Amino acid sequence: MKKNILIIVLIAISVAAVVIVKNKKQKVNSNAVINPNKVQSTPAYAGHANNVDSNQQKMSILPLPRVLDLGADKCMACKAMEPVLEKLREEYKGKLQVDFIDVWKNPDEAKKYNIRSIPTQIFFDKNGKEISRHTGFISEEDILEKFKEKGVLN
Repeated sequence: MKKNILIIVLIAISVAAVVIVKNKKQKVNSNAVINPNKVQSTPAYAGHANNVDSNQQKMSILPLPRVLDLGADKCMACKAMEPVLEKLREEYKGKLQVDFIDVWKNPDEAKKYNIRSIPTQIFFDKNGKEISRHTGFISEEDILEKFKEKGVLN
């Protein structure tokens, strides 16, 4: 009887160790440096003309800080982000790259960025290093504040 309990405890400890190691690897991968000039996103909210397209991204010679919004065009909270992202694109053109990925249409991107809830915004410095994350709606002011507190935008 004691031998069976010992075996069960050892198996449980082994499983827990594997889960912990796997989670640590995922966290390391989510902090990987991403090239901000590489075209990685789909146009935000289909049907809107003011989205950053692949030609604009390719034309960017200087590396820019980047906010990447991961959501879905049919999600209500994600739709609320649309005017915020559009305003940032217009007002910070040449200073900030603003991208959107629809994770319902591109589920592999959700896995790639370790997305568990939408909308999620990921903030990158000009070298493509993730500096912060936010889940849920976030205002233009709060987005800019995230960059400012990290010393990324003036």
